[in-house]
Amino acid sequence: MGGKKKLGIKQMEKQQVKTDEDKAKEAKKKEKAGPPKERKTVGIMVPDAKDPKNVSEIKKMNVLTPYTVATRYGIRISAAKDFLEQLEANGSVQLVSGSHNIKIYKPAA
Repeated sequence: MGGKKKLGIKQMEKQQVKTDEDKAKEAKKKEKAGPPKERKTVGIMVPDAKDPKNVSEIKKMNVLTPYTVATRYGIRISAAKDFLEQLEANGSVQLVSGSHNIKIYKPAA
C-alpha cells in the first residue's frame, strides 16, 4: 500500500557521498574556529568612590555611563550605577541627563 520507495544502488551511493562531504565540511569549520573563547567573570564589589586613584581615572573620561564604567572596572552594570551615584554624592561627577533607564554623567570641573 503506501510507504517509502526503496532506493536504488546509485541513489544510495550519491546519498552516502553527500553525507561524507557534509561531515568533512563540519570538521574543517571546527578546526578553523580554534579553541573556545574564555568568558570573563565580572565583579560585584563596587570600587571605593573616595579613592583618589579612582577619582582621577574617572576625571580623564569625557562621558560617564554605567556601561563605560562597568567595562573599565570589570563590574556589573548595577554596581556601576551605584558607583556613579556615590561619585555624584561626593561631587566628583555631575549628572548631564538621564531617564529611568540610563543616566549620563560628566566629570566635575
